[in-house]
Amino acid sequence: MSLNSDLTIALDVMGGDQGPFITISSAIMAINQQPNLHLILCGDEPIITATLASFNISQETLATHKQLSIFPTSQVVLMSDKPIVALRTKKDSSMRKALDLVHEGKAQACVSAGNTGALFSMAHFVLKNIPGVERPALISSLPTHDEDKHVFMLDLGANVFCDSHVLYQFGVMGSIMAEQVDGISQPRVALLNMGEESIKGSDHIKLAALELSENKEINYIGFIEGSDIFSNKADVIVCDGFVGNVALKTCEGVARLVYQKSKAAFSASLLAKLFGSLLKPSFKKLFKTMNPDQYNGASLIGLRGIVVKSHGNANSSAFLSAIEEAVKEVERQVPEKIKISFEDSCASR
Repeated sequence: MSLNSDLTIALDVMGGDQGPFITISSAIMAINQQPNLHLILCGDEPIITATLASFNISQETLATHKQLSIFPTSQVVLMSDKPIVALRTKKDSSMRKALDLVHEGKAQACVSAGNTGALFSMAHFVLKNIPGVERPALISSLPTHDEDKHVFMLDLGANVFCDSHVLYQFGVMGSIMAEQVDGISQPRVALLNMGEESIKGSDHIKLAALELSENKEINYIGFIEGSDIFSNKADVIVCDGFVGNVALKTCEGVARLVYQKSKAAFSASLLAKLFGSLLKPSFKKLFKTMNPDQYNGASLIGLRGIVVKSHGNANSSAFLSAIEEAVKEVERQVPEKIKISFEDSCASR
């Protein structure tokens, strides 16, 4: 797809735990920041119109609005819906129509905070895999000890179990993502394992390590342990979806625990409050880099279109980060570059 000066992204307005208010408030923040961004709000038109009115955007204003438009839908994919049921019965849902707009070339990306399983199933059905890719994977960035760098990690929950070749493909796609999105030359790729020694781990992890080491286009550096996820030892960390999702949720929980414990400690006494006020600027900067909200937005890579999954409980700031991630991938034409690089990489094996 050739890009012009305008970026068009379809939003699943009805997805997520918080409802349309969060997605729409994020959309308004996004268009205020990026004048060339056009957002298609997919969902229940009366609800969307009423929510926009609370932000002083009337129906009359919307009719001539250059950055916002509504695509009305009659269904919603619930968090409790089974993926196969949603795929078969909710063809007019906000999630499905947002994906359809990408497939039809009317939008360049889709962002949803809805049911992960349903989004995965629908995206796979509507957009299809890039040729040669067995399974798409959820990938996102996490902070590292180096303030200016982060690490990409995949899979974060799209595939509970992965055989060795699928893990190998994740390594290829993750390397391409890091190179194209962050401009890293020869990204360091590692497999998440229970130890760094070559004798440790399951057979499929050992076989994936062998495949990655044999591909000279991939800068495979070996195994990495969970304690080194944030160490900046690797640019890409590969694992199956079960391990990745548990690791991600654990990291988010620890970040919030540290924040809450620190806040409580600095409120324990008058002296602690005084000490805390002196350190407040430093801690504010620290927690900003650790805040999970700014890393919200896992991309479903390996598809013939851009799909970004936001946390279901995302607030406005977090959902805005997901929109910004979609914009970045559109601007850098990530699927096309993955397709080309993936084909070249696999052909050279």
